[in-house]
Amino acid sequence: MIKRVCIVINPAAGQDRPFLGIFNKFFNDAQIDWDICVTKKAGDGTRLARQAVKDGYDAVASFGGDGTVMEVANGLIGSQVPLAILPGGTANVMSFELGIPNTLEGALALLNTEISTTRKVDMGQIGERHFLLRAGMGFEADYVEQASRELKDKIGSLAYGVAALNALREPTISHYQLTLDGKEIENEGMTCFVANSGSLGQTGLSLAPSIDVSDGLLDVIVINKADLGSILGVMRSVVTHNEDESVLQHWQAREINVVADPPQSVQMDGEIIGQTPLHVKVIPEAVNIIIPKPVSTPAETPSVK
Repeated sequence: MIKRVCIVINPAAGQDRPFLGIFNKFFNDAQIDWDICVTKKAGDGTRLARQAVKDGYDAVASFGGDGTVMEVANGLIGSQVPLAILPGGTANVMSFELGIPNTLEGALALLNTEISTTRKVDMGQIGERHFLLRAGMGFEADYVEQASRELKDKIGSLAYGVAALNALREPTISHYQLTLDGKEIENEGMTCFVANSGSLGQTGLSLAPSIDVSDGLLDVIVINKADLGSILGVMRSVVTHNEDESVLQHWQAREINVVADPPQSVQMDGEIIGQTPLHVKVIPEAVNIIIPKPVSTPAETPSVK
């Protein structure tokens, strides 16, 4: 039973909408004690989540976008306190990855343990920081950087599409030196992903169908060419679940080094964190996340002849 919840809120995430009334009604009806903590600067989500663990909360909820989810998850690593993801940001990719409802009311309902369970989810580690989704270099980092807060407030998730088109005008091709569990690989491309999750924020759309947030591996993907045809090829791969090796290279590893020449900017779960080179490793089963219980299908009754 979940009797006490701490909600970590990022007031800068997403677009303005009333939510306190929704919280108040749900928690009163469910007879769950709840408290709110508000982030003011980068790192607050991690600090507040760690404090919530020390204070004995049964669950910690993140209300914001994927950057807020990532920070709160950082604060829960190594604890048994589960994370509840409440979609409240411009992008809520991890919600799609795990089948969490994209409405606040639907996500809150999962705090009722009769309809939910928990899933152990891996995280990637870069230095002292961890990510749930992916770290992206080159083109992806460029368009994340160009999707300003002002643009996201105006047009929501479409801001990433507009920024991606702008970044595609002058993409930089880099030579990648990859070290994957000790194996050396060289490749050229416009972008490189080190992914824990393949979800693109829409049901059924993934960078690669084999990417699994609970397999103890990270997936390394390089998109080779910087032209519209290659991007369309990647989109076909995403939609058809068939990887086109002429435009997309894919490997798996537990520990990864990436050197790019020329160096490229790096984004991690929607936040710019610096430039290559990059050292990444997987943290298996790093955090427990509350998800819907799988829908069981009744067993077929053998036909009687």
